[in-house]
Amino acid sequence: MLKGRHYIEPLDLSKEEMEGLFGRASEIISKPDEFRDLCRGKILATLFFEPSTRTRLSFEAAMLRLGGSCLGFAEPGSSSASKGESLADTIRTVACYADAIVMRNPKEGAALLASRYSEVPVINAGDGGHHHPTQTLTDLLTIRQLRGEIGHMCIGFCGDLKFGRTVHSLVDTLARYEGIKMVFISPRELSIPDYLSTGPIARNQVEVHFTDSLEKVIGDLDILYMTRVQRERFFNEEEYIRLKDSYILNKEKMLLAKKDMTILHPLPRVNEIDLEVDEDPRAAYFKQAKFGMYVRMALLSSIIA
Repeated sequence: MLKGRHYIEPLDLSKEEMEGLFGRASEIISKPDEFRDLCRGKILATLFFEPSTRTRLSFEAAMLRLGGSCLGFAEPGSSSASKGESLADTIRTVACYADAIVMRNPKEGAALLASRYSEVPVINAGDGGHHHPTQTLTDLLTIRQLRGEIGHMCIGFCGDLKFGRTVHSLVDTLARYEGIKMVFISPRELSIPDYLSTGPIARNQVEVHFTDSLEKVIGDLDILYMTRVQRERFFNEEEYIRLKDSYILNKEKMLLAKKDMTILHPLPRVNEIDLEVDEDPRAAYFKQAKFGMYVRMALLSSIIA
């Protein structure tokens, strides 16, 4: 069903197609040996024009666990982009060598542009502050595995909601599910972009609440999605310094939360979650990172195999 398709934005997949991927990921988790040769003889190119740990390594681990191979670069200085080569020419060239391309680029819309020049599937691993669709798959699989379903819950997004592409992609996708309530917790300067409020939130009539206080709303949340304030998205260093410590989750705040609340974070973490919270059974962000590998195995095996 997904064979040969690009994956650029979260809504490129229907709910049914996403559920199919989650089902396949669950099978991979329970029966990994049955999937170890699905991509044997296939090559995945990972083109990362921006730093990454989890996304790049989880894609490479996913491909290797499926029996395939990987090639690529982890920073643009090691590619011909440093010589001024256009993205279009890079993609045309890499498509000669690989069966699929995973790309992260700091420029919004770069993945869409790449898909127009590629003869093989392109998967968006993050384009600026725009989208990060495979992180959304990771988040949704984590919710599904840990809470049993994706709908009928109250989810709070806390931190940098303006520049956080993981938040943008997840809000866009969650808005399609029934019974979803969203609480946006941020300083006014880092509030979600207007296009989310006037687009998927309004279109799906999602119940939303805005606040600048985590303490006031944490007791209402089923899921708390923490994010870091992203230094690399700011043009003004003073503005970053002023806002970087806006929200820090610690044991004291956790006393106000539900006993079964789930804490998610796309990582990397700076200081927005105290290390002491890691020992709390509600902290699921490292499980989330592992689910990211499984859902990327499901995606790659569906697109390439």
